[in-house]
Amino acid sequence: MTRLLVIETSPRGDHSISRNLTRRFVAGWQTAQPDGEVVVRDLMETDLPFVTAPWLQAYFTAAEQQSPEMKEALSLSDELVAELIAADHVVIATPVYNYNVPAVLKAWIDHIVRKGLTLGFDGQGLLHGKTATVLMASGGIYTEGSPIRDRDIATQYLRLILKVIGITDVTVIAAGGAKVVDLGEVTREDFLQRFDPEIDRAAA
Repeated sequence: MTRLLVIETSPRGDHSISRNLTRRFVAGWQTAQPDGEVVVRDLMETDLPFVTAPWLQAYFTAAEQQSPEMKEALSLSDELVAELIAADHVVIATPVYNYNVPAVLKAWIDHIVRKGLTLGFDGQGLLHGKTATVLMASGGIYTEGSPIRDRDIATQYLRLILKVIGITDVTVIAAGGAKVVDLGEVTREDFLQRFDPEIDRAAA
């Protein structure tokens, strides 16, 4: 069975452009993969801590030497890693805050980049054969030809992290200029429809 893992990060609920992009993507993916399974990890509903000193101590301790407290410190991270390893296709839906990803997404990344699980001890990524789609909503436009193209840190960062863990088949759908929806200049539906062709290709 093909499995899709969806990582949601926006705090805006139904008003979120990235979450609405996800809905369109999942609908297309389910049409293409009628027997597939969709797993949603909503980071706004996950009590995801930032990396702490006890977490790091557990991380750098061999599994067979970890205390029960250490294993507990890594338990959520282990769960997130297992979700990622089990997925065939990963969708990361995110807004852009100050040119980069939200803190909650950075926290997820810190939990899933794990030596021996997603990253080899030789520095090579271990998650080969997977596909990733990034659904990115931003107020500014950072795509090719934009005068602020050099500020597109979020795309570069996510591509880098995915490559680090071994995922190189990455499609980025950049829904830039989303502020027109908040300003009432364009309806949310009209804005989202602009990206349907890209979403359909990625979902298929």
